Formats: sequence, C-alpha cells, structure tokens
Amino acid sequence: MAVWVNGVQTDQISALDRGLAYGDGLFATMRVSGSGTILMLEQHLLRLSQGAARIGIKWSPSDMLQAQLQHLAALHPGQCLKLVLTRGCGGRGYQPPQEAKASEIISFSPVPAHYPRWQQQGVALASSEVRLGRQPLLAGIKHLNRLEQVLIRSQALPEWAQDWLVRDSDELIIETSMANLFFVTEEEVLTPAITRAGVAGVTREQVIKALLALGYRVRCCDLDDSVLAQSRHVFLCNSLLGPVNVLRIDQYSYPPFEHTDSMRHMMDMSL
Repeated sequence: MAVWVNGVQTDQISALDRGLAYGDGLFATMRVSGSGTILMLEQHLLRLSQGAARIGIKWSPSDMLQAQLQHLAALHPGQCLKLVLTRGCGGRGYQPPQEAKASEIISFSPVPAHYPRWQQQGVALASSEVRLGRQPLLAGIKHLNRLEQVLIRSQALPEWAQDWLVRDSDELIIETSMANLFFVTEEEVLTPAITRAGVAGVTREQVIKALLALGYRVRCCDLDDSVLAQSRHVFLCNSLLGPVNVLRIDQYSYPPFEHTDSMRHMMDMSL
C-alpha cells in the first residue's frame, strides 16, 4: 500500500494525532478510473468539507492537495484511493485544541478482487444482529469512528451472503456494512433516510440523480422490515462498486433491477 502524509510519502503519523487517539476526523474512499481519473472527486471533497465544518475542523481542500491527488491518481490507475482527514495533533484530553493543523493522509490499494464478480452476479444480504446507534449530530458524515462497522464485519456471514443488512436501534433499515440501499417498489424507489444513523454516500447522491433522470420517483424515508416484502427489486451502491443488484435478503428474493448496469456504465464504474 502506498501512503502519503501531509504531502510526504511515508507511513508514519504522530502518536498524538487526534485521529488515532479519538477517531477525530473523516475519510473518503474513491475509485481511480483505468485512465487515472478520480471519479466524483469534486463531490467527495465537498462532502469532506461539509463534514469538517460539522465537527469543527478548520479545513478546505487546498489547490496543492487537489494537484497531488490528481498526480498520484495518474500513477495508480484502476485503484482505490483513500483520503483521511484528522484534526491533527492536540495533546491529551477530549477538548479540541483551538489551533490545530489538520492531517491529510492519502493511500492507494487495489480494488477488491471480488468486486467485478459482484457487479456481474449481484449479492445477497443477511440481517446483522448489531444495531447502529442513533446520533443526529454525526449521521450522514463519514467520520473515523467505525467501531460499529468493525463489530458488524466481525460476525461470520452465512455461506450464501456477501454482506450484512444493518438496522438502527429503532429497528429501521439503514444500510449494509459498507453501502447504501435502494428499494424499488411498484410506485417509487425508496432509500433509507440518513438523519439519525448511517453514511450518506457520494454515489448514493449520484444514483438518486440518475433515477430521477430515468423518470422514477425517489423518496428518502424511514424504512422498516415491511419494505422487504413490498420491493420488486433491491440494489446497493458505494464509491467503489457503483450500483449492484441485491438478489436476496434473508428469506426474500429479488430479480435484478433493469437499470443497474446502465447506471454503472454511465458513472464509469464498471470493473
């Protein structure tokens, strides 16, 4: 794995960094196309900027950072780019220092080898026993506190499943362990509201725009288990996979959604 910290190629970071000490930061995971272009870079940086403002980190993507990202992406075509932003070093204690210099950590790694198969064949989801806590102040942003996801992925999946369906503490469906969800009913496309838990993915936003362009009505709302029986199709998406069909959730089965492949091609996300 190739890593850069604050513009320098190194895998060393201070033991006093608040990202390590408290999970005080954010991250974005992006796909680099085969030609070396970062997909949806502007949207990822905008979400990082918005997340930084919500948790009080004084940061915006500098011209230097953007130039470095584009330069490094050209050297790592077809890979996964991860940009971690922390508040920086701040001594002991929870209270954030008034003057802290944010840390920017860039890394590249291969896209998981099974992702092309998932795109072509679809996936199945099993219900996780782990529930997400409800915290409106953090809902939507991709912060560094991912222990809930670690607990979810520490479970052993059934042999037939590739990922977990995740609910919150009020038994509302939120996401999978790593992706946003869409449920296609007879009348509209539903996606879970991300107002009290979960991550509002950049690709989720692009999928909503694509569905609207195709003439679908899309609604973000609270979803309980009744949607599993009501849905004709289900698909998930994230910034590495793009839209991918969900063919099974527990005892429910679903045929592929007719527009999943075309949306993925439109977003240049086919592997």
